[in-house]
Amino acid sequence: MTAIAENKPAYDGQELDLSGKSGARAFKNTLATVLIVLAFVVAMIPLLWILGTVISKGYHLLLSADWWSQSQRGITVRREGGGAYHAIMGTLIMSLITAVIAVPIAVLGAVYLVEYGKGTKAARVVSFMIDILTGVPSIVAALFIYAVWITIFGFNRVGFAVSLSLVLLMLPVVLRSTEEMLKLVPDELREASYALGVPKWKTIMKVVVPTAFGGIVTGVMLGLARVMGETAPLLILVGYSKNINLNPFNGFMGALPTMINQDRTELALQPAADRVWAAALTLILLVLVLNVLARLVARFSAIKSK
Repeated sequence: MTAIAENKPAYDGQELDLSGKSGARAFKNTLATVLIVLAFVVAMIPLLWILGTVISKGYHLLLSADWWSQSQRGITVRREGGGAYHAIMGTLIMSLITAVIAVPIAVLGAVYLVEYGKGTKAARVVSFMIDILTGVPSIVAALFIYAVWITIFGFNRVGFAVSLSLVLLMLPVVLRSTEEMLKLVPDELREASYALGVPKWKTIMKVVVPTAFGGIVTGVMLGLARVMGETAPLLILVGYSKNINLNPFNGFMGALPTMINQDRTELALQPAADRVWAAALTLILLVLVLNVLARLVARFSAIKSK
């Protein structure tokens, strides 16, 4: 009664001292905090170093309107001028085709694993194959598409073949991230929908997917960031062109990674070096802009769904 009256917890007649941490616990807490901060600093140092170097060496070409509106047609490695319009459009077109193919397959696959196939043999097989795809190098994916697209079917090296190989790289990233986001949706939301007589497929479309939409968009952006900088599929499946080609089914196409590769062998020449750094900075900015747009879309969708 005394402990209750004094608002102090008691256990078997003995008062519990919860006034502060013990010396050992305080030391472990401080040590863990210091290690986490150090790990963050160590991770940020190379990131800031790379960003600072790319920005300082490549920003001046991006300030020119020609960089965003002209191609490299007629420009040699020793000559200044031209732009990256052909490479920017090529990168965006091939990435868009990749996303159009990979995202629906990945989202539907994640829905199957979480909502329908939980614990089944088929789901285990699908999960195992996704784990294998996660570790496939980009050059292996490119060689596989080369064997099918060019060797077996006899088609030409085109931008669409690059997109097919990038699908193999983007698919596991988006599927795994979507799967984890769907698992985080509380079962209470599903059960409440079922209790109202809503069919399972409609519950998934109207409740589960919208709830996890922000995380799904983040996974898509991670997948796009992974594939936009790949070079091996571009080198194997489509030739680099300095001309503007917006048709992914006909002819060679320019892309930012292959534009960098084109001039990297002549870094001793200042015009070539400037284009390499500017193309790298342009690629970083493209990924940044896509991520910002995706965040805005996810936030707008979350507000509308309330």
